[in-house]
Amino acid sequence: MAIDFTLAPEHEEIRRRVRAFIQETVIPAVKGFDSEERAVSREEYIRTILELRGKAQAEGLWLPHMPKEWGGMGLGHVELAMVQSEAAKTRLGPWILNCAAPDEGNMHTLLHWGTDEQKEKYLRPLLQGVKMSCFAMTEPEVAGSDPTLIRTHAVKDGDEWVINGHKWFISNARRASFAILIAKTELDAPEGARGANTAFLVDLPQEGWKDVREVETMHGSTGHSEIVITDLRVSDGQILGGRGNGHRLGQYRLGPARLAHCMRWISQAETALDMMVERALNRYSHGSLLAEKQGIQWLIADSAMELYQCKLMVLHAASKIDKGEDFRTEVSMAKHFVANSLNRIVDRAIQVHGALGYSTDTPLAHMFQNARWARFADGADEIHQMRIAERTIAAYQATGSTNAATGGLPL
Repeated sequence: MAIDFTLAPEHEEIRRRVRAFIQETVIPAVKGFDSEERAVSREEYIRTILELRGKAQAEGLWLPHMPKEWGGMGLGHVELAMVQSEAAKTRLGPWILNCAAPDEGNMHTLLHWGTDEQKEKYLRPLLQGVKMSCFAMTEPEVAGSDPTLIRTHAVKDGDEWVINGHKWFISNARRASFAILIAKTELDAPEGARGANTAFLVDLPQEGWKDVREVETMHGSTGHSEIVITDLRVSDGQILGGRGNGHRLGQYRLGPARLAHCMRWISQAETALDMMVERALNRYSHGSLLAEKQGIQWLIADSAMELYQCKLMVLHAASKIDKGEDFRTEVSMAKHFVANSLNRIVDRAIQVHGALGYSTDTPLAHMFQNARWARFADGADEIHQMRIAERTIAAYQATGSTNAATGGLPL
């Protein structure tokens, strides 16, 4: 079994082009957007971003994750990993290439599950970058990691559905032109049934959909809304993927989306490691540079080893997706490991920078806040550990070996 992650020459060229575009065009244009020292009006902010998006399209770096027939670059997941990691060198990079969450996952979902009419109405504007979307599943009253417990419900009324419920941490809701809303339609289904939920396409704004507030997080109001849904009406034609397929649709969406998060987190971890080494090479203390002190070398070595593991796990999981193989265990492992490695690597970088790392004079403080979010976004650590354990036990019971649950590799 040969495993070769060497990029084809044309894909290596794409990687170089993305890197050059992000480093030479995007980063200089958005430098200081998050700084208190640079007051940027909303008009200037939007104008700059739209100009950069136009340049990305002109450079042929638009929609790396989508098929060519839909205006994308047609990359597989292994090739996408290098694009996402280069784009994420700046916070706005993935959005400028139109491959940022939640739109990225919603594009995949609509392409796979949508009818021709739904694709034209909802998918195409997303691909053109003229509309944005959100995915409304998480609720405050029940565990977000168990969608079978969803209380938002839809009741049939003639040719329409009447939906009532409560959602929160719905990313992008205030900017969205439509939502993919998960609601329970099979009200008599037993608890835990996976065929009880249905996905609906909801045009926004709409009567019955109330955006109550943006939930304040440890780094401020960042677009995660609390939504109250009261007697919201949608037609049968707004069901996405068929009645009762909400759970399957959600799982289909989250698998590749989790790996895309990992691709972007790897970029952040690498940035933190670069900053750690640069600081160690330039900071003199107690008779020598920090880079010459064994305690600092251990922090650098541990971070380098973890980042290497992160990259291999993501590339292997991506290769399994591209081959059409079962990738669930590998993606769960990667999501858990990369999120936790990101936390550890950024934390070490802060430690090496001392008080400077704790300040907002470097990006590390903001990176650490986002890193903490990574451990429960798209599945908490413990849920992934539970699933990994279940599949490991099942592999042993089926074959007498756990090899299939550890990558199915030839060693």
